[in-house]
Amino acid sequence: MRITDYELFEVPPRWLFLKLTTSDGTVGWGEPVVEGRAKTVRTAVEELLDNYLLGEDPSRIEDHWQAMYRGGFYRGGPVLMSAIAGVDQALWDIKGKHFDAPVYELLGGRARNRVRVYQWIGGDRPQDVGDAASEKVDEGFTALKMNATPEFRPVDNPRAVSDAVDRIAAVRDAVGDEVDIGVDFHGRVSKPMVRRLATALEPYDPMFIEEPVLPQHNDALADIRASTTTPIATGERMYSRWDFKQIFEENAVDVIQPDLSHAGGITEVKKIAAMAEAYDVSVAPHCPLGPIALASCIQVDACSPNTLIQEQSLDIHYNETSDVLDYLVDPSVFEYRDGYVDLPDGPGLGIEIDESYVREQTGGVDWHNPIWRHDDGSVAEW
Repeated sequence: MRITDYELFEVPPRWLFLKLTTSDGTVGWGEPVVEGRAKTVRTAVEELLDNYLLGEDPSRIEDHWQAMYRGGFYRGGPVLMSAIAGVDQALWDIKGKHFDAPVYELLGGRARNRVRVYQWIGGDRPQDVGDAASEKVDEGFTALKMNATPEFRPVDNPRAVSDAVDRIAAVRDAVGDEVDIGVDFHGRVSKPMVRRLATALEPYDPMFIEEPVLPQHNDALADIRASTTTPIATGERMYSRWDFKQIFEENAVDVIQPDLSHAGGITEVKKIAAMAEAYDVSVAPHCPLGPIALASCIQVDACSPNTLIQEQSLDIHYNETSDVLDYLVDPSVFEYRDGYVDLPDGPGLGIEIDESYVREQTGGVDWHNPIWRHDDGSVAEW
């Protein structure tokens, strides 16, 4: 069996799908994308496949990963690692189909029977979160996540902090103490404001504070963690085990959030999860993406004993034109019950992509994140 062909599909709302085909007709799917940079990642995927993988045996996944990563003098970063991630997902999908087994069975077997998921509420500029929280809990979710703030000045006023407190208070009042609430700082909060905001939110017992600072300021995480009782989460903008190494060694984090479409795919995130286990750190993969990315996450979640919870993007505010389930032949594979999703038992990634729908939707996608500005006209963190 050899890799003989590939196709790439840019589809709404902001996703890039990869179809790999082998000489015996087996097809594997991957989702290599950086949100807002799909065309850039597309070129990187083409370079990897044309230079390394076409004509090769798809079963040698570890060797292919090493060649794609170490075969170039310049390594790491969001574009290359996202391209590798999508190819890696597709290779695992092929391998699972070849052996007629879910990927997690090839990675040691399941460590759980189902995976807990959380649901987004509130949008980019969070509002109406209390009503939204009640609605999602009524739908069966037991964990929610929301952005903490809209734009936030480097040193902001007490009203900005109290507004953030009022929002999480509204959610806590609406859902009670048995529902978990993750609060995403989204890298919008500067170091001078993180401790003030974290302290103000503590009475409402967040499940975690996500990305309290940008990754370039991870050296501040240990001090931030020491200043609050709320667990600290980060990792969506970290792309390899070497990026995570420092925060493990510095005892700086409680939950890591590698993205299966950004951090080197199934092969790399399984290694990152194993590293985290050695430091008593939980894993909650980042996934505001499509069905292939989510299926890949669940394969790693299934066989990683330190999995905490899984992000998923059904009804997320980005998915106005197409949603996760639209691209699946059988959307029931992602049916959420009592705040959990069952492990897929189909071969490979456990999903069947509706290729005819993918082809209908291909083209015309030009999603980019907004450029936000402060009142003085300077660029703000989105």
